[in-house]
Amino acid sequence: MNAGRLILVPTPIGNLEDITLRAQRVLAECDAVVAEDTRVTGRLLQHLGIAKPLISFHAANEHRMVEGLVDRLRNGSTFALCSDAGTPGISDPGFLLVRAALQADIPVECLPGPTAFVPALVMSGLPCERFIFEGFLPQKKGRRARIEALKDETRTIVLYESPHRIRKLLDELAEALGPDRLVSVSREISKLHEETVRGTVSELAAHFEAHLPKGEFVVCVGGSW
Repeated sequence: MNAGRLILVPTPIGNLEDITLRAQRVLAECDAVVAEDTRVTGRLLQHLGIAKPLISFHAANEHRMVEGLVDRLRNGSTFALCSDAGTPGISDPGFLLVRAALQADIPVECLPGPTAFVPALVMSGLPCERFIFEGFLPQKKGRRARIEALKDETRTIVLYESPHRIRKLLDELAEALGPDRLVSVSREISKLHEETVRGTVSELAAHFEAHLPKGEFVVCVGGSW
């Protein structure tokens, strides 16, 4: 029996119109959808009029799920892998399964599609021909060291942050990189309340002191000159 395939399917980060025709076809043709949150992906499939078995695959269970999923791929199943929003593996589960599938000589594909940091970077007004993607910083251990290590980085720095830590992050950046470092903060990309605020670190820290931060954030930090 020929092995199946693992296909990474990016899903909309907000506006459902961002789903591609190819992504819809893959979701309709695969044997099952491996999903970070079956409830979230289930709603998307329902919106698209697609009925498929859903397999839960998230940060808490991915280590124990990988072997069984690879066995099914070896036996001919084709899986679509989805995270809650955006491209699987980009600050979302996916890497472990991709690595295991490749080690088992199972074909892996990744469809082009939505990811939050690209529009945030392009809209930032900061140089985007060279950049470094850091994703989510550690919440506690190692966080300060990671930020300090970025002090002399000349490329634009791209970070993800949650609403309840965005003000802390801006304060930490001001302390480590200086209050006048340029920064752009985008939230709710492609959603109804999408917003991008640009200025110095200290200006944006003041902005989010005055305005309650809501949504998921992409922070683009200008490089050291």
